[in-house]
Amino acid sequence: MPWRTNSYFRSGSAIPTVSALQRDNLDLVRAKTMFYPSNRTALSTRYMPEDWYKSNQSNYRESESSRNSAERLRRDTIRMIQDKDQLTRKTQDTTSKNIGERLNDISFWRSELNHEIDNMVTEISALTDVKRRLERALAETEGPLQVSQECLFHREKRMSIDLVHDHVEKDLIKEVEVIKSCQERMRRHLDRAIAQLASNRAAQHELERDLSDKVTAQRIDDRCHHLRNTSDGIGYYRGIDRMDPSISLPDSWSKFTDDNILHSQSERAASHKLRDEIEILLNTTSNEMWNQFNSVNVSFTNRISEMADAKNNLQTHLAKTLQEIFQTEMLIEALKKAIRDKENPLKVAQTRLEERTRRPNVELCRDNPHHRLVTEVREIEDTIHKLRERLMEAENTLQTLVKTKVALEHDLSIKANSLFLDQEKCMGMRKSFPSTPRLVGYT
Repeated sequence: MPWRTNSYFRSGSAIPTVSALQRDNLDLVRAKTMFYPSNRTALSTRYMPEDWYKSNQSNYRESESSRNSAERLRRDTIRMIQDKDQLTRKTQDTTSKNIGERLNDISFWRSELNHEIDNMVTEISALTDVKRRLERALAETEGPLQVSQECLFHREKRMSIDLVHDHVEKDLIKEVEVIKSCQERMRRHLDRAIAQLASNRAAQHELERDLSDKVTAQRIDDRCHHLRNTSDGIGYYRGIDRMDPSISLPDSWSKFTDDNILHSQSERAASHKLRDEIEILLNTTSNEMWNQFNSVNVSFTNRISEMADAKNNLQTHLAKTLQEIFQTEMLIEALKKAIRDKENPLKVAQTRLEERTRRPNVELCRDNPHHRLVTEVREIEDTIHKLRERLMEAENTLQTLVKTKVALEHDLSIKANSLFLDQEKCMGMRKSFPSTPRLVGYT
């Protein structure tokens, strides 16, 4: 029988069982009744000595083989335990190293995210400031637009011939168009700025969410990195190695953050470009409105100068007309007096002719005095006729001069009204045109 350790230890038990006690009593009875070899008459041999020796040698060999196997098993087991301990420590060190590398990767992306978030916050602040400037500049354009429209409204109050489509009106209409065009461009850029701010904040939100996730992941991995075999809180979690709760791979993990940063950089570049465009727009619109404002003012100045010259010329002509009216009236009075002065000489000449018609008989002679009196009467009548014609002509001239005077006075009042509207009303309002810093939104 082969050697068995369990059987050996069971047979060598210090506490006998009931069946063992019964076997011992039975052997004792048999011993008392057996015959010893010395009492036998004939010996019955079961085994030979060689069998006995062979059995011993076999037992020895089996014992040695069992011991060798046990020793080899013991050595292999100790070596395996040492190898497995070394492998476990190496694997744990490798895992800790991998977690440490992962922590370094997370720290790197955290720093990149923090840097990009800081840049995005700065860009959002800068774009917000430019947006506020654009809003203030847009609000400042309402005043000049109202002034231009009121100037056009006031100039509609011009009268008669002065209600002309002059350069001032053309420039005012152009100024209204320029201001409205500037407002339209400002509104478009303002809408773009609002949309860009929303995109910037969305990109910032994605970065902050990614950063928050990385902070949490870094805290978890840092706790895992500091776990040791003697740490508290370690325990068995059966089947956890067969679970895969991950939703990304290292490439997709880094690509996700890299895409967020690239998207944020793209939004920042678009925001910076938009800020530059708004700066250029503010300067451009300010220059356009100022140039048109100056052009309108130059047109107003020229028109006011023209109307002032026209008014002065009208006043000069009116003064001359009044002087001529006065002189014409004096002429009419002189002509009337001259006509009156010719009445008595005519009466004398006609009275002489009438008296001489009473001469008797042959004394009624057509002599030289008669011819001279007839000539005198005709000359005086012709003179009176010419004087009356000249009087009528002078009176007509006086009427013409009076009409001219009325027309000049009316035109002078028109010019005075136009000059008042342009110089006092319009130019008075245009003094409140915003300055360049206000037009670009700084104040």
